[in-house]
Amino acid sequence: MTLKHEMQNKIAQHGLRHIRGKVIRSLEEAIKFYDDEQLTQVVIKPIYSAGSANVRICTNREEMIESIKDQFNKTNAYGYETEELLIQERIIGDEYIVNTVSCEGEHRVTLVWKYNKIRTEEGAIIYDTCETVNELNIGEAEMVEYAYDVADALGIKYGPIHGEYMIDDKGPVLIEVNCRPCGGHMPAEFLDRISGQHETDSILDSYLKPARFKEQRKKRYELFAHGALKFFIVPRDIVAKSTPIHNITIKLQSHFQLSMDDIPAEDKRTYFKTEDVDSACGIEFLVNENGSILQDNINYLRTLEKHTFSLILNDEENANESEDEQVYLKELQDFIQFSEKYGTGLFVTDQFVDSKEILQIRPDQLEDIGGDFDFIMVNLNESIIRNDLKNLIKILLATFEKIKPGGVIFIPKTTYHLFNSGRRGMEALLIAQDLKIELPPYGIKDIIVASRR
Repeated sequence: MTLKHEMQNKIAQHGLRHIRGKVIRSLEEAIKFYDDEQLTQVVIKPIYSAGSANVRICTNREEMIESIKDQFNKTNAYGYETEELLIQERIIGDEYIVNTVSCEGEHRVTLVWKYNKIRTEEGAIIYDTCETVNELNIGEAEMVEYAYDVADALGIKYGPIHGEYMIDDKGPVLIEVNCRPCGGHMPAEFLDRISGQHETDSILDSYLKPARFKEQRKKRYELFAHGALKFFIVPRDIVAKSTPIHNITIKLQSHFQLSMDDIPAEDKRTYFKTEDVDSACGIEFLVNENGSILQDNINYLRTLEKHTFSLILNDEENANESEDEQVYLKELQDFIQFSEKYGTGLFVTDQFVDSKEILQIRPDQLEDIGGDFDFIMVNLNESIIRNDLKNLIKILLATFEKIKPGGVIFIPKTTYHLFNSGRRGMEALLIAQDLKIELPPYGIKDIIVASRR
């Protein structure tokens, strides 16, 4: 535990930029500080806590008053009753992590990360992503120098420092530090991919092999790959039946590991709306030598959160009813004839049609089919109704893998409208397989068209 206000007082004594704040024990004290300092936006937080628990941003006086009333009725992250709160001026800027290790009062940076956080309607601060800083941008070198000054001011001579900083128009300023390695439950192999070492290597050197530590300190800050943590934000209280995201993230080019409980079959689990790092429903660890690919994967996961959250935590039933079988089979048969111009086709279907021009198989026969196809048509309705979402996604992804580069896949409305995430959910699965959603051709309606790059 770290007393957040004391570290600010300490660096102020050394002439470093600090955040104005006050420990308050009543609403009246908070109002007086707010008025005396002529503040507008403030941050309310416990004097010691972790992972943004019970941290609130208040954009005006009224929000501050309501937040303080609410906070004094809560316990902190460690289970103690809240008797004191810290009110601080709000710094608006970019937030970073600077992880350093010290040996004999000399400091070495191990990794720099940049946060993306979101403010909820209630004023809570929740984590979206945490991404490595592979090359320093404007103002970030100054922040590192400031981080060294903070370590000196706090009298830290040995061991790790996990520091969180903000950069605004005035430059860097300390949010808080802790004398520990970085959190986030980051696997050693994940960090090895990014920087070639785990932070504990430098920590042990600082205590046991100071000569080696000083040699390592001479090296330039160069990372092998881009890394990121994507925190999954639960938009509301959910009783989930399954976690289909397990079958989706493994298809991402930057996937390293998903940290999320897998819900057993026939079981359910309650997830509450995310209000801090601990109430995120899971973390996807991403790493890639190509930063653009990693960003594409992050944006894809954000799209799932926004438009098809049931592909992350599924709390729905496949409630839609299948259309009249004879009608849609006739439509599919007509479309198969239209599709023959694309070449050799595969029809993955729950019901066969009268056609010798295309290979027709049931979903359970996919493993028996070798080779790739010029086009694939999907007709799954009984499979969607019969299977849970996780198994259904396995079937769909196995189907998509059968298309050859340049090939085309067709998914009619008779299939995607039964999917509990609808058309958008089906498109999300196609994108996860690195398939390209094509412009719909004129004259063909209610069919998703995608191609293999």
